[in-house]
Amino acid sequence: MSNNIEDKKGNYEVVRNILSSRYQEVNGYDFYRYIFPDNQNLGELSGNYSKPNAIYLYRDEEEDPDRTYRRRIMLNDTWEDDYMNYVECNHKTLCSGLAYRDKKNRLENAQQMNALVFDLDSVGENELENLLLRMSKKPGLRTLPEPTFIVMSGTGLHIYYVFDRPVALYPNIKLQMKALKYDLTFKMWEYKATSKEKQIQYQSINQGFRMVGSINDKYNLPVIAFKIGDKVSLDYVNSYVDVKENMVDVNRQFRPSQYSKEEAREKFPEWYERVIVKGDKRAKKWDIKRDLYDWWLKQSYKVKGGHRYFYLMCMVIYAFKCNIPKEEVEEDMNEKFEELKDIEHSNPLTKEDLYTALEVYHREYYNFTIDDIEKLTDIRIERNKRNYRTQKQHLQIARSTRDIIHENWREGNGRPKGSGTKESLVKEYIEENPNDNPTEIARALNISRPTVYKYMKN
Repeated sequence: MSNNIEDKKGNYEVVRNILSSRYQEVNGYDFYRYIFPDNQNLGELSGNYSKPNAIYLYRDEEEDPDRTYRRRIMLNDTWEDDYMNYVECNHKTLCSGLAYRDKKNRLENAQQMNALVFDLDSVGENELENLLLRMSKKPGLRTLPEPTFIVMSGTGLHIYYVFDRPVALYPNIKLQMKALKYDLTFKMWEYKATSKEKQIQYQSINQGFRMVGSINDKYNLPVIAFKIGDKVSLDYVNSYVDVKENMVDVNRQFRPSQYSKEEAREKFPEWYERVIVKGDKRAKKWDIKRDLYDWWLKQSYKVKGGHRYFYLMCMVIYAFKCNIPKEEVEEDMNEKFEELKDIEHSNPLTKEDLYTALEVYHREYYNFTIDDIEKLTDIRIERNKRNYRTQKQHLQIARSTRDIIHENWREGNGRPKGSGTKESLVKEYIEENPNDNPTEIARALNISRPTVYKYMKN
């Protein structure tokens, strides 16, 4: 096997013995009480989101073997019975470290982060010892923050950092949290040191994890937790981040607008009508040709074992971007499943993975960036749309072509209004790349998106 853990049950016992000799085991009921102490009581559900709730997924194969997962709110006064009925010894239960408003565990509904969770695959005795040695209460070279819990998930570990004060997930904070998690994942996951897997597996902040007290259905091993340290502050976790820009700044919740409403109404009338007048605050969806989706389908030969699920997930994201019908996507995913399931990895790809990936067919995932997709799938995406020419070279060629074809274009006009300016750069770029969206244009020309929007209107 690719993870070099041939005797999974034997390895599980070795890891368990090491952890149990140093730390206290915690049962699942207390584990989630500790992470989510302020869930609502039964009957308190309302439009008041002052007390967001944990949401967990479970399967009842006896009741409905064909259904995938059901959602259930983790209510304070029913948790003891619910834990025994839906979680304990269940083979199919998942829960993230987030608390949500409403009844859906979508990222757009996430209101606060109670715990930041990392997944580390293929951990044996040596990897565990190296991981524990790196955990320190003080930041330093290659050190990691001391976690609150370590959970044995089967052949891997889940590392929990439970916050002393839950982090409010404003839209921009979600993006910052993602950057922080990517940074620490890179630091935590090291081949032959902390994991037997070569490929780092990045995950979203909304990722669900096998619940403590349940059973890993792949290996029939119990999911158990050990208390390592106390709750942590966001500042403490921030201090271990290698790149300063990846730290979370709660005072940077929103980017302040550079325009007043009156100025915005004049400069961006379409936006003003849609957002201010009609109250539609959803991110604008730009039309993208299906070529992007078809191209992604052809990249499956590049997929490595630990990235199969994320390849399927990103297939769904690209499908939504390109307006591909959900039914067509599901058919394509089933075809790709037959190809991907034979790729060797410690965790087999299942049909449930396929249907879970299909759940991201939703507008909240539309703004996944190229960087995000590269990290999740480990597939390089070429950004250069100018045949490997620099921007300067590209524009020089465009202008030269214009001068050859329209050699008298300046006659009687003097210097054209706007030539040599950002306006001319934007217009020339759009002429050459009509399918690029404003974000791609801004990146290519190294100018701000508001500037792009301004000249696109003209």
